[in-house]
Amino acid sequence: MTTHLTRYEQFQRRIGVQLTRALTGSWRRRSLGVLSLLLGFMLGSNFTMYWFEAVGQRPVVVFLMVVVIELLIRARSYVKQEPWPLGWLALDNIRIGCVFSVVFEAFKLGS
Repeated sequence: MTTHLTRYEQFQRRIGVQLTRALTGSWRRRSLGVLSLLLGFMLGSNFTMYWFEAVGQRPVVVFLMVVVIELLIRARSYVKQEPWPLGWLALDNIRIGCVFSVVFEAFKLGS
């Protein structure tokens, strides 16, 4: 039976390649990835509360975070190297950790 190269099949292959690269990369790349995720989580949970106290309006704080995250996503799309340079890897993982911490805080407040 022949396999067709569908969009879903391409998506699965890309995920597999990225997971393999994440698990088999150098220790420097893996440790920088984990540390930057944790740093992003800390920044997201601490600085959002600091900004909220300083500004005093939650919609302004959320708008500023969305703008910063969107700028990082736009800048990331211009990187064409594979694998990403370490600086871009750290910035992207900080962004992911920050988003995770904000969503985690929202779940804690909602429950």
